[in-house]
Amino acid sequence: MSEPGGSQENPRMDLASGIGAELVEELRTTLEKAAALLHVLESNLQHVPPQPDGASGEQRTTELEKRLERTESDVAELASQLSVSERQTSRLMNLYVATYQLHATLIGEEVEDTIAEIAVNLLGAEKFVLLLKADEGAGHRVALARGIKPGEHPLYDGGVYAQGDPMVDAVLADGVLRLGPFAGSPALAAVPLKVQGEIVGAIVFLKLFDHKPSLRTEDRELLDLLSAHAASALFAAQAFATKERRLRTLESLVKLARGE
Repeated sequence: MSEPGGSQENPRMDLASGIGAELVEELRTTLEKAAALLHVLESNLQHVPPQPDGASGEQRTTELEKRLERTESDVAELASQLSVSERQTSRLMNLYVATYQLHATLIGEEVEDTIAEIAVNLLGAEKFVLLLKADEGAGHRVALARGIKPGEHPLYDGGVYAQGDPMVDAVLADGVLRLGPFAGSPALAAVPLKVQGEIVGAIVFLKLFDHKPSLRTEDRELLDLLSAHAASALFAAQAFATKERRLRTLESLVKLARGE
């Protein structure tokens, strides 16, 4: 068995990637064939031989022009389908990779780093914080804060978030994902983290990179995925860490009893 957090091969990911690539390649091949047909029709139209009967020649030219128009329409439709298929394949692979990465380790710090990678690389987040329920007392600890300068967002300074952002407070209260704008809140989105019905934290997006001006429809799926899987991955890592601590304590007691 591989060590938690170690590199692992993922044949299912390779299979999904291969299937998606095959579908896109089939559409690309069909589009190339259609383009070749269009070229042949254009060539035929330019070299229509003279006919003894002028009416027959005009009729043939008209028919070729109609065929050319239909083929151009088909090529345009195929190109559109290819573009849509490429976007869908990319989106599905992003979702699959994000899910796999979240559950690929049982080390808490690595799960948090994976959440940060998804936020940056797949969602284009420049500034965000990860809030987790404090072990003792009220409030939430700031487990991660990326891209935020000291004093820029005072609510998250000091490593603890009590309350103050109305969007974040609402998400931590009812566990419903929210997207900005939200009255009185600078956040772009607040994603709840829930485990077995309990709200254990949230991911708060404060700014995107300049090349990504807004969260798109496909981003909502990634946000929902984070909401569903990030918390369970963090919970599994916490359970693993607790088990490891208990095991080390037990081993120490056994050694002590043996006089080692």
